[in-house]
Amino acid sequence: MPKRVDHEERRIQIGEALVRVAGRRGLHAVGMRDVAAEAGVSLRLVQYYFETKEKLLLYGLQRLITGLGARIADRLRAAGDAPGPREMIEAVLLESLPTDEESRTFHLVYTAYAVLAVTDEALAAQPFIDGPDAAEDMVADQLERAREAGLTAPGLDVRTEAISLLALSAGLGTSVLVGQRTPEAATAVLRHHLDRLFPADG
Repeated sequence: MPKRVDHEERRIQIGEALVRVAGRRGLHAVGMRDVAAEAGVSLRLVQYYFETKEKLLLYGLQRLITGLGARIADRLRAAGDAPGPREMIEAVLLESLPTDEESRTFHLVYTAYAVLAVTDEALAAQPFIDGPDAAEDMVADQLERAREAGLTAPGLDVRTEAISLLALSAGLGTSVLVGQRTPEAATAVLRHHLDRLFPADG
């Protein structure tokens, strides 16, 4: 009896191979043949599942975001049974910093996708900012929760602070990637700003 193929598992295998190759060589340099070699499958199989490089790139972006979500969930589990607003926000911000190989690959490849989305028609047609918008909403919601609980200043502008924190995290991540500062220094800057927002916790 022939072995039953789990098609979604195979797609995940190929999508994660794309992310790994892009993390090493840059997204612009990745071809379907490179991804096939990394995944240990034939080029024809990659073409069977994705047909075009554009479809493969779009799926790779989904895998990248799914991986980030899983790592944030791991951080939250490590924070205890009922993480508060600060812990929720910190998990998002710190996981976006390139502090280890996985998060470095995420930051490098996601930044490359953002640049490519400006000029590539297939990527530009996708709702690329859905992910950043969701992160902004989540951070703003947690800041609102903190404000209502008296953990932050009563007049805190939660939306502006959420935008500022995420922009800070993104900029610090790039500074770590290019060697301007260490992951430890970037983490200290983020925690400094969180201490300012959460004086009751600081």
